[in-house]
Amino acid sequence: QVQLVESGGGLVQAGGSLRLSCAASGSSFSINTMGWYRQAPGKQRELVAACTSAGTTNYLDSVKGRFTISRDNAKNTVYLQMNSLKPEDTAVYYCNADGLRCDGSGVKAYESWGQGTQVPVPS
Repeated sequence: QVQLVESGGGLVQAGGSLRLSCAASGSSFSINTMGWYRQAPGKQRELVAACTSAGTTNYLDSVKGRFTISRDNAKNTVYLQMNSLKPEDTAVYYCNADGLRCDGSGVKAYESWGQGTQVPVPS
């Protein structure tokens, strides 16, 4: 299995910045896309930003210009730099990764999720 461990969440005032990190670990795996999702209370989970192994990125419209996703492929780590945070950014942020892994029965596709990290931005 491929495990994702997030860090960096926490309370931040409106207008402030926060950097989330997510490290993938496991054996015999490769990563295609790594990304961040968020889920606010009473709302569906939504994609915030994603980055492919080739460096292609995409963002939720409401975070464009404020959030930046980046990857360190050597460390199997993805980051989300969040600037100019707003109360509407309040959510639990989840790391996500997909790719291929090799186990005893061959190569299989996988998708993994982190445990989630809370980012409250009080109004």
